[in-house]
Amino acid sequence: MGKKAKSKKRLLRNGSPPTLLLEKRAERKGCKCVGGIDEVGRGPLAGPVVAACVVLKRFDFTVRIDDSKRLTPLLREKAYWQIIKKAHVGIGIVFEDTIKEININNATVLAMRHAYFNLPVKPDLLLVDGTLKLRLPLKQICVVGGDRKSLSIAAASIVAKVARDRLMIFYDNLFPNWELAAHKGYGTKTHFKAIEKYGLSPLHRGWGLK
Repeated sequence: MGKKAKSKKRLLRNGSPPTLLLEKRAERKGCKCVGGIDEVGRGPLAGPVVAACVVLKRFDFTVRIDDSKRLTPLLREKAYWQIIKKAHVGIGIVFEDTIKEININNATVLAMRHAYFNLPVKPDLLLVDGTLKLRLPLKQICVVGGDRKSLSIAAASIVAKVARDRLMIFYDNLFPNWELAAHKGYGTKTHFKAIEKYGLSPLHRGWGLK
């Protein structure tokens, strides 16, 4: 099987990439600036929740822009750098202490709000991955599975994932016993074994853990 055939087979297995259908539909209804927003970090035991808000300026990507979970770390990095060059980007981060205080759902909303307010332009429509309402002064459309449907949301998912992974790699240098660079704070066997041996680090959120 040739390289092109293998690439096509891999694409079909992963599903069709996201498109600009939702963005173009909004533009036909008069929206001049459409943003996409997504987050990463709701599920881990440790580390922050990170959100990104993206308004695409250009669409001539030479790498696949897709749900970050569909891409390898190398492809995410390549996509990240193209998005930074070809989009307006805002990032929001909510750290562990705040997550413990207000719970992960409220922290997710807060991170998304921070990402929106850190965006250098202000869209007149926001495509939001999932079902969360963000209490922002603009029209929003919630898109379940949006990171696999909207190119703007997919770009936001990549930016948020890369930003959070970099943070967790940095934290691994501060707290090496928990191997944060390997699992990024998620509940793997290795992570649970480290918690059993060393207890909780300052990065752990604490729920259900001893």
